[in-house]
Amino acid sequence: MPVKTCIPLNISRMDTWSLKEKIVQQRRSLFDQGYLDEQFIQLEELQDGANPNFVEEIVTSYYADSVRLIQNIDQALAKHPFDFEKLDNYMHQFKGSSSSIGAKKVVLECSQFRKYCAAGIAEGCVKTFQLIKQEHAMLRVKLEAYLHLLSSTGRT
Repeated sequence: MPVKTCIPLNISRMDTWSLKEKIVQQRRSLFDQGYLDEQFIQLEELQDGANPNFVEEIVTSYYADSVRLIQNIDQALAKHPFDFEKLDNYMHQFKGSSSSIGAKKVVLECSQFRKYCAAGIAEGCVKTFQLIKQEHAMLRVKLEAYLHLLSSTGRT
């Protein structure tokens, strides 16, 4: 009896194989380059047939929430003198949110920012926050590309 496949008619077996290989490579690079940690793997393990878009939904929620937190930090950094306690509280929230999706580089920079807050080093906070925003934006681009590839196979 022939084996049925779920491959769309317009995608050949070779295209499917190369797409799957590309997904594997892209995912591996997210970890190898230090963008993600094991928390992301745990999110992937929670995704199942009952909630096939779980990871995408969590990532989308993270970015919606993080925009607000980044704006709060930007506004707090615009006020002088700095309220280091308020900055630290905002960053604590942002770090926790970032940690929940496994955003390793973002979390590391958040930790550095909090050290500068504790030491009252305004310049360190400003410079580190710029790095945080860069890492946050880069991770977003990389995750969106990865999730897009996954969705093209119906695996999100």
